[in-house]
Amino acid sequence: MKPLFINFNGELIPADSKVLTVTNRSFRYGDGVFESMRLLKGQLQFPQLHADRLQAGMKALKMDGYSQMDDWFLKEKAADLAIRNKIKNGRIRLTVYRDAEGLYTPADNKASYCMELEPIEHDYYEMNNRGLIMDVFTELAKPLNYLSNYKTCNSLVYVMAGIYKSQNKLDDAFLLNQNGFLCEAISSNIFVWYNSHLYTPALSEGCVGGIMRQVVIDLALKLEIPVTEAQINPNILYEADEVFLTNATCGIQWVMGFGVKRYFNTLSKSLVDELNKL
Repeated sequence: MKPLFINFNGELIPADSKVLTVTNRSFRYGDGVFESMRLLKGQLQFPQLHADRLQAGMKALKMDGYSQMDDWFLKEKAADLAIRNKIKNGRIRLTVYRDAEGLYTPADNKASYCMELEPIEHDYYEMNNRGLIMDVFTELAKPLNYLSNYKTCNSLVYVMAGIYKSQNKLDDAFLLNQNGFLCEAISSNIFVWYNSHLYTPALSEGCVGGIMRQVVIDLALKLEIPVTEAQINPNILYEADEVFLTNATCGIQWVMGFGVKRYFNTLSKSLVDELNKL
């Protein structure tokens, strides 16, 4: 079932509408931020965490109107779109872009938005049956700056990693930051289970401040699982017992192999169970 409608600046219009011009700053310069969110049984998951990151990203980009993009706004717009499309479970993408004329320097900082909804079959977080096969993408490193923790529309490092993944017949790829340490995967954060301790790259390492990343950290601490946000050498992948990825739409996905190394999925399975209890 394909969605019939999108929300374009508060108006529900046909999904195939041509609403952007060639002067759109998101198209020209990647001048915007976006949120990928999960709808379960008609309810937006973790709206407050998404709103906090979205507002912080808009402030970092010096966009006006960020205070209006709160959790109430996200829940209301998601519910309206879900009802109109008759979809209860799905992936929502909200793109917020600077709606202004100008070249590199914008004429003003007004923000506009577009919300899309794609259906997902299950009304729960489902872990992958077959573990992911991954490798390290080394052709392009992710830079470290104050925008690194947000989902900006300037996403070429992920695009190039995606091409690398396809060309090498992988399921995903590990990205490194400019200093050569583990950063994230193509669309997910990374967790490494090593010596009965859970590690994930710190935000200072340039990874996106993932919503599911924070949820999993909180879940692990609640279960008295030691968690450390750290600078992680990629060589740990050769020694780890488990590796899994997290994002807001898929939840938790376990990694089966990296080169000749094979991983278990005991911890990731238990965390998925706890996640669905939420």
